[in-house]
Amino acid sequence: MIIKAPDEKTSDITTLQSLQARPDCPPETRKRIEQELRNIRAGVKGEAEAAYEMKVHWGESMNWMIIHDLRIEYKGLVAQIDHLIINRFLEVWVCESKHFSEGVAINEQGEFAAFFGSKPYGVPSPIEQNNRHILILKRLFESGAVKLPTRLGFTIKPDLKSLVLVSKHARIARPKAKIDGLDCVIKNDQLFKAIGKAIDGNNNPLMMAKVIGQDTLDAVCRDIAKQHKPVSFNWAAKFGLSENPPVVSHAPTPAPAPVPEVVKEAVQVKATVQPAGEIPVTPAAMKEEGDKPKQKLICASCSAPVLYSVAKFCWFNKPRFGGKIFCMDCQKTVQAS
Repeated sequence: MIIKAPDEKTSDITTLQSLQARPDCPPETRKRIEQELRNIRAGVKGEAEAAYEMKVHWGESMNWMIIHDLRIEYKGLVAQIDHLIINRFLEVWVCESKHFSEGVAINEQGEFAAFFGSKPYGVPSPIEQNNRHILILKRLFESGAVKLPTRLGFTIKPDLKSLVLVSKHARIARPKAKIDGLDCVIKNDQLFKAIGKAIDGNNNPLMMAKVIGQDTLDAVCRDIAKQHKPVSFNWAAKFGLSENPPVVSHAPTPAPAPVPEVVKEAVQVKATVQPAGEIPVTPAAMKEEGDKPKQKLICASCSAPVLYSVAKFCWFNKPRFGGKIFCMDCQKTVQAS
């Protein structure tokens, strides 16, 4: 029976994605956030795969209770436990889920290495991590925070066991040398078989004297679930970002300053006659030039912008145009008048 469902991780993923998209997030920080997102998604996938196996085998049973995502605190110590599986003998399997999509390797010293892009990188030992969880949970039970059943004046204490659950698609490379505790690392699809084997291998005749009723088991497990202390993580602080994103101004771009009034007679022509030997500037030659119209040069007749070369033609022909500037079209009208 499921006593506590897994906590949802959607809000954490959404928060990290929004931090990643902020304009004040440096490229290096974006990479770190992306790695955090990969870790969370991999963790969710691994836990969901293990939770499915538990639901299939014990989800409807009143003799087995399951607690997911249990976070407990004891005297400043914290244990984030992925799964607890508890039966009527008060045997408690403390399960640590690891996805390890590309597999995991364990050497003769019990050191773990995972793989990303086929390259190994060291990871903390999930066995030692789970051992710490068991120690904190044991101290919590001993403190009396959870009301445990009694029989003949004696408290029935939980029997805590460790399991490290790896994705059923992952490869586990084990060392040739035998290492104590390494047999607790199994794949998710071997979970039911491994627990069944452990129960069958326990030949202690006093086990039947320890069995508790279904109602008692339910009460104990619900009391354990009440110890859950969820925490809201400050992701912005972890990645060195401010709590609130910077305000982006959406004010319109200011219009360019207005062009001053055109001064028609701004240029003084030093010579009214064409210097000897200079080739006259003709309208055809002007069309071939690639110069751009000056903002202060406009036609005296139609106010159209005039190219500098056209204005120069008018200045060099002051007797004809009276020192004024005319566009090429208006020049024909002046000539005709």
